[in-house]
Amino acid sequence: MGKITFLGAGSTVFAKNILGDCLKVDALQGFEFSLYDIDPEKLRDSETMLNNLRENLGSTVNIVAYSNRKDALTNAKYVINAIQVGGYEPSTVIDFAVPKKYGLQQTIGDTVGIGGVFRSLRTIPVMMDFAKEMEEVCPDAWLLNYTNPMAVLTGTMLHYTGIKTVGLCHSVQVCADRLLTSLDLPTNNVNTKIAGINHMAWLLEIERNGKDLYPEIKRRAREKQKKKHRDMVRFELMEQFGYYVTESSEHNAEYHPYFIKKKYPELIDKYNIPIDEYLRRSVKQIENWNSMRQDLVENKELTHKRTHEYGSYIIEAMETNKVFKIGGNVLNTGGIISNLPEKSCIEVPCLVDGSGVTPTYVGDLPEQLAALNRTNINTQLLTIEAAMSRKKEHIYQAALLDPHTSSELSMDDIVSLCDDLIESHGSFLPDYV
Repeated sequence: MGKITFLGAGSTVFAKNILGDCLKVDALQGFEFSLYDIDPEKLRDSETMLNNLRENLGSTVNIVAYSNRKDALTNAKYVINAIQVGGYEPSTVIDFAVPKKYGLQQTIGDTVGIGGVFRSLRTIPVMMDFAKEMEEVCPDAWLLNYTNPMAVLTGTMLHYTGIKTVGLCHSVQVCADRLLTSLDLPTNNVNTKIAGINHMAWLLEIERNGKDLYPEIKRRAREKQKKKHRDMVRFELMEQFGYYVTESSEHNAEYHPYFIKKKYPELIDKYNIPIDEYLRRSVKQIENWNSMRQDLVENKELTHKRTHEYGSYIIEAMETNKVFKIGGNVLNTGGIISNLPEKSCIEVPCLVDGSGVTPTYVGDLPEQLAALNRTNINTQLLTIEAAMSRKKEHIYQAALLDPHTSSELSMDDIVSLCDDLIESHGSFLPDYV
């Protein structure tokens, strides 16, 4: 039978979501679920959790934990990537603490901005090692990449390796329902069209029974903006640029130069922007792990309901040749989005079946949306250039072109900040010249 390999399987909650979903797929019974993580204790936790789940669900998959990555990858049909290089400590802490010395504030720091650049630079060498091993022991496998920065990592794999790769997020499939729910609108019988880049894809169309829902959405959003709520940044972007963006307000606050500004500190309060949010979430997750572990790992009665994550549906579609539609991250080959660069990694509707992942043609985005996407694509492409060339100048250029960083700091300070981050991350980064 087949083999699904999960890299970063020590992420027990996420392993439960993705592989728990797979346990419920008839076409995957008899498969081997191969687990690998650099932390042996977390790996054992996930192995125990999945075996409990397998037994309770009556599944016939075989759960195997590996201490050797190449063994885990050998003969895999599908590889799921969910790693975090450097973890919360030291790397995420560094990504926030060093920029803060320069007066540069962040909310999440894992996709774009200076934090996203350095998270990319830490992760790309590890991903290239994955690709090298996959080309040796499972060259025909599909890589399902869940690791951020999504566009940079997926783009690197597609540009520089022979591995079939699709990048997967969950912001697309929850976007419309959560928007409608937040505005007390029903979610039934809704059709949408979403395209752009990861975390900055746009809800281009939203209608029910042929009726455009945007006029009512915008009317209610303007009313809601009169009081503080959690989605103020996205509502403001929709007001000014005409369309709702898929990823959260805390993310989008740092993808654009308009919201986090030393010159206008009152904007933080006005738009309810949670500075240092990722640090708080990480600390809370660490503090809560013991009780979560009890519920997940020690729970002999553990069960599972299939989630909205795309992973199991993609694998099922490929195994059964039944078509499934996703929002996938792919290269903009042939101008799928015709007013974005061909080298960019885009997030568009894709059809999945036994032949693989087939992106659908989008054409031009509204020009203002393409312009916003390009500001982030610039930094993404230069980050890839930096990682592959090992030249500091491209790190500097990626940071200099980042919308938030460049709106806050001088050129000299941005170069100095990059140098400080290179030094602080130490052995988590390769040598740059």
